[in-house]
Amino acid sequence: MQAEVLSAVVKGILIGLFMAISVGPTLFAVIKYSMDNSYKAGLAFVLGVSVSDIMYVTIANIAATWLALLKEYTSYIAYGGAAILIAVGAAGLFRKATPKRPSKTQATISGAHYVRIWASGFLINTINPGVIISWLAAVSATANKNGWYRFILFASCLVLILAIDFLKVFLAEKIRVLLTPRRLIYVQRGSSLVLMCLGLLLLVKTIFE
Repeated sequence: MQAEVLSAVVKGILIGLFMAISVGPTLFAVIKYSMDNSYKAGLAFVLGVSVSDIMYVTIANIAATWLALLKEYTSYIAYGGAAILIAVGAAGLFRKATPKRPSKTQATISGAHYVRIWASGFLINTINPGVIISWLAAVSATANKNGWYRFILFASCLVLILAIDFLKVFLAEKIRVLLTPRRLIYVQRGSSLVLMCLGLLLLVKTIFE
């Protein structure tokens, strides 16, 4: 029993590491929101991503066949994801910015703004075809295991992903305070450009495939 639990935890950690360190749109979005606002905004985005992951894991384990049906609509999902990434990236890239030294005190933003940031994290992760395929593959690979094994595996996986995402937020906040005003603008626009390029790449890939 202990060996089975240990096996589930180890596999969950490995899957979590793979998904957490993969370079994707959520990584650059975390950097963008953390640097544009504060670590609280980055945490709101990360929590939105986490809720999306929990939703997919739950659906996949309860109704894996239903989730598999989404593979037939991956092109439509990809178009939606590309549109959101391009819009978020373009907004940050073309927004007028003036050099301003970052404050060591946290920015104050409204509760409604936090909800919008949370929703953007949820949507960007939810309509990412790679996320759907990754979770479906993970669930399919453990379909022959009992319920407790899958629970421990995916709980370990989700906790690790959330912990690493929290670390990304606080690292981005530390970097933000140390940067000069002009370099901060370059980093913000650089992360926005990467988001827009990822959206364009997803769009082109979907069109030609």
